[in-house]
Amino acid sequence: MKIQLLACLGLTGVFVLGACSDRPTPEPVATPTDTSAVQAVMPRSPAPAGARVYFIAPTDGSTVSSPVRVEFGIEGMQLVAAGTAGENSGHHHLLVDTGLPDLGLPIPKDDQHIHYGDASTSAELTLAPGQHTLQLLLGDHLHIPHEPPVASSVITIIVE
Repeated sequence: MKIQLLACLGLTGVFVLGACSDRPTPEPVATPTDTSAVQAVMPRSPAPAGARVYFIAPTDGSTVSSPVRVEFGIEGMQLVAAGTAGENSGHHHLLVDTGLPDLGLPIPKDDQHIHYGDASTSAELTLAPGQHTLQLLLGDHLHIPHEPPVASSVITIIVE
């Protein structure tokens, strides 16, 4: 028994529990290494050619004060509230100081991924002084980016 226990202590992770108990070791669960399995469950809505989102204000390189008034523009698609399914439609998500999220999954909701599920076209942001990047990303009724993604250029602003 002491030798078996010592041998078990040399193992790491889940093997310690499986190798050192009388209970059977559970089978490993397969996890996808890419989003293809998830996309099969959560298909992306198509976006028409030429659809785009953009910033009306502020403009790239602007120096602003907080709260920052941000205005969103859209062409080639219709704005609808989250949960409202429709062809060529979606709602804005504002990405603050971050890159694009995984495009095969719903857009996260946190301080860097701000949802405008009420189909807003403007907002006021409280940002700390300094340089910040902003980008718009359109999401469908389930907050999933379209195929192809409808995203603005990244703009940089300086908050005084």
